[in-house]
Amino acid sequence: LTTCTYYKVTIRILILDHFTTRLLSSCCKMSDLMSEDITIVEDLHKNREPVPEMKAIYFMRPTAECIDAFINDFKPKAKYKAAYVFFTDYCPDDLFDKMKKNCAKHIKVCKEINISFLPLEAQVFSCDNAEAFKSIYSPNSKDRDQTLEMIADQIVTLCATLDEYPGVRFKKYSQPKLAELVDNKLARHYELDDNPNKKGKTQAQLLIVDRALDPVSPILHELTYQAMAYDLIQIKDNTYEYKLKDGCKKEALLNEEDELWVKLRHMHIAEVTGQIPKLVKEISASRGERKQADEKISIGGLSQLMKKMPGFRKQMAQKTVHLSLAEDLMNHYQKNVEKLCKAEQDLAVGADAEGQKVKDPMRTLLPVLLHPHDTTDKIRAVLLYIFSLNGTTAENLNKLIQHVKIEDERGYILNWEHLGVPILSTPSMFSFRKQSRRDRSDEETYKVSRWTPVIKDLMEDVVENKLEVKDWPYQSECPSVWNGSRAVSARQKHKGSSPDDLRSGSRLIVFVLGGVTYSEMRCAYEVTHANKSCEVIIGKSPHDSLTREEASSAACGLNNALCVFCRLDAHPDSTQSAGGHL
Repeated sequence: LTTCTYYKVTIRILILDHFTTRLLSSCCKMSDLMSEDITIVEDLHKNREPVPEMKAIYFMRPTAECIDAFINDFKPKAKYKAAYVFFTDYCPDDLFDKMKKNCAKHIKVCKEINISFLPLEAQVFSCDNAEAFKSIYSPNSKDRDQTLEMIADQIVTLCATLDEYPGVRFKKYSQPKLAELVDNKLARHYELDDNPNKKGKTQAQLLIVDRALDPVSPILHELTYQAMAYDLIQIKDNTYEYKLKDGCKKEALLNEEDELWVKLRHMHIAEVTGQIPKLVKEISASRGERKQADEKISIGGLSQLMKKMPGFRKQMAQKTVHLSLAEDLMNHYQKNVEKLCKAEQDLAVGADAEGQKVKDPMRTLLPVLLHPHDTTDKIRAVLLYIFSLNGTTAENLNKLIQHVKIEDERGYILNWEHLGVPILSTPSMFSFRKQSRRDRSDEETYKVSRWTPVIKDLMEDVVENKLEVKDWPYQSECPSVWNGSRAVSARQKHKGSSPDDLRSGSRLIVFVLGGVTYSEMRCAYEVTHANKSCEVIIGKSPHDSLTREEASSAACGLNNALCVFCRLDAHPDSTQSAGGHL
């Protein structure tokens, strides 16, 4: 849009493909586009009326489908006066030549702007390929390499957008292919850069993590506000539906525009409920003040009141939304989740709240199986039991599956093996060892929230230069002096934690192949806050998505993850698709 302003393009039509529509929706509103003189937003792949007197901005992916749709807009007769074309990333030569051959005289600007990822939050991003999970992990996949190539391209555009050329590290024996692809593509990108001063490695690291590193976090009931909301409430496209006291239904977007959501989302539900009396009091007081103002209002004060009303209503609406959401979550917690949390935490941590080691995990699991919990919750508990043992025998697994009554859907458990997570124990299991964890016994935690995602240990180890090279080799090294806090002396003081300070410090980019949980997203913010001058950004590969109704009919529950269910190809004992939930 800024480029178009430079070329004096006024009264513009913006034409988007499916991905760029989602991209813009994630980071700006229609009012933002209108402020840049965008009057119409159109879908590239739909029939549109010609507007030959207007110039059009095309923001699209450099794919054959998009290029063909673009060419059709100008042949045989041009729909628009001129085209300003912006690609999300590198356009292959054959597609560029095809576009140039057919439409060169209509194209005023053609640029690659390197943003083929979705910014979900301030420090969270996602690649975009709905079939990626199945393509990467399914044993019958025929396009795994192609999918990894696409993900690598998307990671490179993230680094380019951040103006980073990071050193790349990966888990040994885990994802060397993706690490190699990303590193090679980064080198190629900066070699082709128009900047005459070739960019060297920056003070950043890219850590590529596989979902098998921590199968526990996606399964646990996480009790922080954001994670609970997406696990227990039906929220689609970040939209929460709630009822007012008069019975009317309303919808609210849970995103970065909601200041109260940003403030509360990483708090434990116990802390959030502690805020409720304060919110109720503020709402009551505000309504009283508003009533008094209505009674005393004068013509002279009307204009001032009208100026304040939009902000006042927005604040009131946010408080009402979160009052309702917190009550919903507590109702779900007290009804069912509370009874599960102790057993889940004991199985995940391997010890009870008093620190006593769990010697017999089956004794911890049994009360959950005997209680009339939902099948989805029982599956989660069974998985935690199996993870705690690093796999179980086929005989024991069959008994558990029969008890939970998922004989025809056993792939929901067995398919975790395709992710590299041990489900069935074998004589060679001694080679699979759990990684050591940081000692957090001194940290204050709630008894029902003792588990810390493994990825937080990794983030802290990288920032402190403690991550073992033998376990996490470099695909390419960044400057040897790198550490997350840029500390050169024990006496050096940390800088402040303002956004400008963060931008001037180092970056750690963590990419989780196979999906990321809300608890892991929270860890990125926590480590950033604790280290001040090291910003941690976390990203994920996408997953196939099912509606909650489809997920329920599949008798398969999930987690505090990005609330998406993934189905791999047919499991060993059935032709039906089933899968882990990440």
